[in-house]
Amino acid sequence: MKTIKLGSSTLEVPVIAVGCMRINSLDKNGAERFVQTALEEGANFFDHADIYGGGNCEEIFADAIHMNSEIREKIILQSKCGIRPGMFDFSKEHILNSVDGILQRLKTDYLDVLLLHRPDTLVEPEEVAEAFDQLETSGKVRHFGVSNQNPMQIQLLKKAVKQPIVANQLQLSITNSTMISSGFNVNMENAAAVNRDGSILDFCRLNDITIQPWSPFQYGFFEGVFLGNDKFPELNQKIDEIAAKYGVTNTTIAIAWLLRHPANMQPIIGTMNIGRLKDCIKASEITLTREEWYEIFRSAGNILP
Repeated sequence: MKTIKLGSSTLEVPVIAVGCMRINSLDKNGAERFVQTALEEGANFFDHADIYGGGNCEEIFADAIHMNSEIREKIILQSKCGIRPGMFDFSKEHILNSVDGILQRLKTDYLDVLLLHRPDTLVEPEEVAEAFDQLETSGKVRHFGVSNQNPMQIQLLKKAVKQPIVANQLQLSITNSTMISSGFNVNMENAAAVNRDGSILDFCRLNDITIQPWSPFQYGFFEGVFLGNDKFPELNQKIDEIAAKYGVTNTTIAIAWLLRHPANMQPIIGTMNIGRLKDCIKASEITLTREEWYEIFRSAGNILP
């Protein structure tokens, strides 16, 4: 498994992160097999959130991996907080309480990474800064990041927060790539020119923030997967053609497309299927050519100006 530095930190992480949002769909034996397979494949970065399964996913993971001090030092744990029923909450009290709950459920003393989960318009950066300082000083959190935030929201946090923002988790796939397509259409009057996210892709590259694409196989907002979908015949034909060339599956090529981007992204893989997990991990061994990357991009319906 290839690795990258997470943002501006010295933390070395695998280029594929294992998302645990759906681990509660597995039985005990299935969860153990899944986690063990990930470790055997070098995928030791696990992404959580306090809302996944109402916290149950973190508990299931800790049991599945048989968490103890020896195992803990072999894995990298990331979790997120800030989403509450009907609202978002980046208050100091909520952040601190959430982390305590996360640590208890994961049966660990610390998180390698904590992300703020979706923007809270009532955020007070000074409160977040106090929470981060307390978490860092206590050793409960080693690195900090955000999720689904645009450049100005990150800059607002950085007004008070002294710790580096090392990651930004954003929805990104071949079919959900407006942060890429808008860059091709600067000064154009077409729909693709609409800058929906404040040039977050370039901002993260300029500021050494690792983009963690979530839902890398989805189109729309959880409407379904594009692989093997009749709604995307040209895209699937092109992906299948390139997959055959490399002797891999279409799943592998979909992830390789993201990894080919020079932003050094770290896709969050949400599958609980061991076979697909291995296919995703195999993408770290493939470097698509420039021509192949653009062919896939165009086949998804993106028109170059």
